[in-house]
Amino acid sequence: MDSWITDFMEQFGYLGILLMIALENLFPPIPSEVILTFGGFMTTYTSLTALGVIVVATLGSLIGAIILFYIGRLLGVERLEKIVDRWGRFLRVKKEDIRKADAWFDKYGYWAVFLCRMVPLIRSLISLPAGMSGMKLVPFLFFTTIGTLIWNTILVTVGAAVGDNWTAIVEFMDVYSNIAYAIIALVAIIVLILYIRRARKF
Repeated sequence: MDSWITDFMEQFGYLGILLMIALENLFPPIPSEVILTFGGFMTTYTSLTALGVIVVATLGSLIGAIILFYIGRLLGVERLEKIVDRWGRFLRVKKEDIRKADAWFDKYGYWAVFLCRMVPLIRSLISLPAGMSGMKLVPFLFFTTIGTLIWNTILVTVGAAVGDNWTAIVEFMDVYSNIAYAIIALVAIIVLILYIRRARKF
């Protein structure tokens, strides 16, 4: 996959970076680490500039984030509650659980969007609950842009600094991603265990 991504970027330049990042937001298995660090490396032997790569990468991220945001908006909490009404007894989920999760996101959602934009895998998926919770678009875009800009700037700058050793940064980011995945999985397991224990009390 990596060679296909880099070949596409070399062929189409800024447009290739924008499209790859937009697609990465919609399809998380595509690694933004490869796109951004290689984009930084491209500034060392092409006419691309680091600022230009950062700008188009951020724009691509926003395009993908907005699409997922509106998919979440179409789903909505009310539609999710209807699904729970029908299938909740099998999933052991209640409407109250959905409302609690929605209330939590209403309280901490903006910061969740900001921080999660710098966490692999969930950096794009966070747009879905943001849309479902009814978060206002302008604040969502603001926090998404700031978080994305930080992530993009770091990886593009590092990619430009290390040059043709950019793959070493990707390997390092793979370790970071694996740690992040492990933490996410651990938290999910803990939440599941606590939920099952609570369900058994009723």
